[in-house]
Amino acid sequence: MKSGEPSIDLSERQSTELRDAHDAQPEAAPEAHRRLYTSPQAEVIKDEICAVGRKLWLRQYADGNGGNISYRIGPNAVLCTPTLVSKYDMTPEDIGMTDLEGAQIAGTKPRTSELLLHLEIYKAVPEAKAVVHCHPPHATAYAITARVPPNLVLPEFEVMVGKVAISPYETPGTKAFAETVLPYVKQHNTVLLSNHGVVCWADTVTHAEWCAEVLDSYCWTLMLAAQLGAPISYLSEEHSSELLAIKKKLGLPDVRFDASSMKTPQSSHLETPRSIAAAPAPCDSPAGSGSVLSSSDLEALVKSVTAEVLKAMGK
Repeated sequence: MKSGEPSIDLSERQSTELRDAHDAQPEAAPEAHRRLYTSPQAEVIKDEICAVGRKLWLRQYADGNGGNISYRIGPNAVLCTPTLVSKYDMTPEDIGMTDLEGAQIAGTKPRTSELLLHLEIYKAVPEAKAVVHCHPPHATAYAITARVPPNLVLPEFEVMVGKVAISPYETPGTKAFAETVLPYVKQHNTVLLSNHGVVCWADTVTHAEWCAEVLDSYCWTLMLAAQLGAPISYLSEEHSSELLAIKKKLGLPDVRFDASSMKTPQSSHLETPRSIAAAPAPCDSPAGSGSVLSSSDLEALVKSVTAEVLKAMGK
């Protein structure tokens, strides 16, 4: 599969077979699972998951064995990456398959320990076919400072990602952690995970990975721009509305659409922010917004720490 091609959907016949197997006698299910797991459609998606895993590792978004990827291939079947395997080293044989409750139904390696996060998204968002969780450094820098990047700076970010939410921290792998994203995923395709990383969903594995790339490049660009000492030029409300129209045409979610119809942009969300790191709105950040040091306070802190380090080295 070429990068950017949509993942192949499960055929209607295979979807019906799998659904019937779950409704029938328990002994009928394993054979249906085997057929689905070894189907041509599944093999194509396994290859795509491995290709995306290597992209994440090469971009330093998934250090060690970090990050996880999944694809909902059937009504109650999800292909997912294994635990304790580097995303660079994965092979199609490593990919497992679970049901929507997390029980492994195919594959030889144990599924990722953070799969519950993916499953909560699939249950809440019918449009979600693929989920990517990773730790891109620039976006994660926002996540560990309880800040979100502003909007209305770059058109690509407005269309591909848009307004970003941030979820509160919970221990990774737990059900409580998985549920932290539920208030946000219906109107955001990308969520910052406090003190952890990001999670993105889309119609294909490749497209979900694109969201992570666009977000991290955007955060990086904002950080570089801040060092120039000049004010950032923001897009106008008119330009923002045009970009939202493109996004609506593509069928992508955005909190700036009316929550009931997902069609009308809300002007209250088009206000120009004044910082490269904005405190999230209360509804977007149950964990709280934290505080930001002023430049003078930061300089004093750096001098104090430097003095203490030099003092310790002298001893």
